[in-house]
Amino acid sequence: MQLTIKKADKFKPVPDSSALSFGTIFTDHMFNMDYSPEKGWHNPRIEPYMPIMMEPSTMVLHYGQAIFEGLKAYRTDNGSIQLFRPKDNFKRLNHSCRLLCIPEVDEKFILDSLKQLIAIEKKWVPDAPGTSLYIRPTIIAMDPFLGVRASHTYRLFIILSPVGAYYSAGFNPVKILVTKDHVRAVRGGLGEAKTPANYAASLYAGEVAHKQGYTQVLWLDGVEQKYIEEVGSMNIFFVVNDEIITPALNGSILSGITRDSVIALSGSWGINALERRISIDEVMDAHFSGKLKEVFGSGTAAVISPVGELKYGDKIIAVSDGQVGPIANKLFKALTDIQYGKEKDTMGWIEQVITS
Repeated sequence: MQLTIKKADKFKPVPDSSALSFGTIFTDHMFNMDYSPEKGWHNPRIEPYMPIMMEPSTMVLHYGQAIFEGLKAYRTDNGSIQLFRPKDNFKRLNHSCRLLCIPEVDEKFILDSLKQLIAIEKKWVPDAPGTSLYIRPTIIAMDPFLGVRASHTYRLFIILSPVGAYYSAGFNPVKILVTKDHVRAVRGGLGEAKTPANYAASLYAGEVAHKQGYTQVLWLDGVEQKYIEEVGSMNIFFVVNDEIITPALNGSILSGITRDSVIALSGSWGINALERRISIDEVMDAHFSGKLKEVFGSGTAAVISPVGELKYGDKIIAVSDGQVGPIANKLFKALTDIQYGKEKDTMGWIEQVITS
């Protein structure tokens, strides 16, 4: 396929890097590509950011056949721009494709196209501490048809957004509500796919949590409602004694790329990182016996998110005395130092876009 490029006639003002929020501003250009049974994936193009025209009967609006990814581009101190584990994002995108009956994409071609898009939009990559260019690849079903089946046509698009910290409070402990009243996903469903349906399923419980003063919801398994799965936008980790424990991937938990990075880094430091089933009762017992040292989440948006308080039923526990724990702090610094080029990447995670 040949990538075509059409530049915008007018350009938006680039915002001040020190005043960015998350996901509200979008760059001048986007990547688009279409799929049809006759042509396969075709017509890849970089063009001005614009609305996607679709009929009211377009299938994605009615049946939710869609997937997406989230990754970031980082500007280093010397002005270079780099990506963190993008090949893993596009590998996971294809995994979601298979689960949602969407034709798979050429991962190398999409990554190369993304690099060209970022090169065009390089002025949008912010340089203030903690800022980055958020990247959202998405595939949606495009058939104008009312009927429950997989679509025959699709649109893949990538949009870019300069962002600040995911949490306005910065790198500080968050409060998490454990729910038994709602479930996010079950094994054999869509829990391991990155699809809008999973996030729609989390909205109601999230609103309940917010009204009680909690930042996010910690989900339990959808069958027995006792085993911990993940937080609304993060995988979750527990430091019990000298070990790090995270729920094992079981088909209803998203395989987080930051999650995998945490496990790899911990192992390189000689810290035992276990992937296994862990119940909420085990976590509460570990707290009351003094064994629970830290709780933190991991994800692309926040990187590492320390948890300072957990509420489960009528029990409220303070974790690490409500402070950032040493392991969470070490992981956050190690990951962000690699992402921003402050430390050497010994893991092979960094993909260069522009070198100074």
